[in-house]
Amino acid sequence: MCEFCVQHGEGKKWYLQMKNYSEELFHQKKSDEFMRDFLRKFNEDVAKSLAELDSLRKKPKFVQRYVKNLVVRKQKKIHYGQIVPIEDIERIIDLVKVVVRLPCVCRKVTLGKEVRYCFGISAPVKGLLDEFPDLTHDFEVLNQEQAKKAFREMDEQGLVHSVWTFKTPFIGGLCNCDSDCLAYQMNFNYNIPVFFKAEYIGVTDWDKCTGCKECKTFCQYGAIVYSAFNNKCSVDPQRCFGCGVCRAVCPNEAITLSEREKTAVVSA
Repeated sequence: MCEFCVQHGEGKKWYLQMKNYSEELFHQKKSDEFMRDFLRKFNEDVAKSLAELDSLRKKPKFVQRYVKNLVVRKQKKIHYGQIVPIEDIERIIDLVKVVVRLPCVCRKVTLGKEVRYCFGISAPVKGLLDEFPDLTHDFEVLNQEQAKKAFREMDEQGLVHSVWTFKTPFIGGLCNCDSDCLAYQMNFNYNIPVFFKAEYIGVTDWDKCTGCKECKTFCQYGAIVYSAFNNKCSVDPQRCFGCGVCRAVCPNEAITLSEREKTAVVSA
């Protein structure tokens, strides 16, 4: 169980608690002010941050560790995420009143293109996005079934779903990540975690697995291990982020998701 579940979910999945999407919390945490700055200065802040991280690589290891710990502590307070499988995404969509699909700010920086992989959630967030037509001109308001359909399509494409805070614990966004996502790059190119693993782990049923390696092709975390001797694939629980992408692309339905905490207890 992640620390946010303890701090903001009373021991349950924190992102399934309605209070963390509430308009009251949005105003209490002054999330509107943070989001305005986030949208206004995103490109500028990202360029500056990446330059600083590249420079950090030249520093002694103890300096790198110290700075990285500071960055992670700060991000947990203001803008942090968690990987979430498709079924929990659908539960979140059932909780919120408004889902707005809009261009991804990360891909605008990394690809120089507009792709609509991001979703603002809740009425206050929609109202705030209306203030930035240049950045969010292509957004559309979706009903619950339309939003779920969009996420299922992205699930099949191999995109990893995630929830994001804007002044923790207020959750204002849902994203669909891959290697073009800046959060992914922070985690794996710079070794600075800005999101938690999911509350799940992938588990392979070897009786169903045919060793086609489709899951290995799509796994973004290197968590799929292939055995040539057995011609089977299995999931490394230490590397697994519990996103469920491997499960979505498996043609034989050989992979399921199991609760991370329960699986860890059984494996111990």
